[in-house]
Amino acid sequence: MNITIDWLAFVEVFIAALVASVVVVVFYSLGLRLLVRAGRVPVVAPAEFTDAIAIITEKESKRAAKAAAKSARKSPLTAQQKQVAAVGAYICFSLCALAVLGGLVLIIFTR
Repeated sequence: MNITIDWLAFVEVFIAALVASVVVVVFYSLGLRLLVRAGRVPVVAPAEFTDAIAIITEKESKRAAKAAAKSARKSPLTAQQKQVAAVGAYICFSLCALAVLGGLVLIIFTR
């Protein structure tokens, strides 16, 4: 029995995975940046897990929410610019979702 490895296919899969991961990370980070510029800072409520390394206290959560509200008030953008930034953020998040769904379609429906 002779086993052969198709190295070209291996390199193709490696490059495709690398490009896809870079695309998802870039669009997600750009979307978060635009969301913050739009004045809609995502503040996540603390979750308490028994195996968590660091647990955010209620005081830290309130401080983060206060800082987010303060940065939203200090934004030099007009209301229209904030709206454009929010739309851009949602477009970036949609592109991330499409990239992930495209990868799933390639995995499931191709051989």
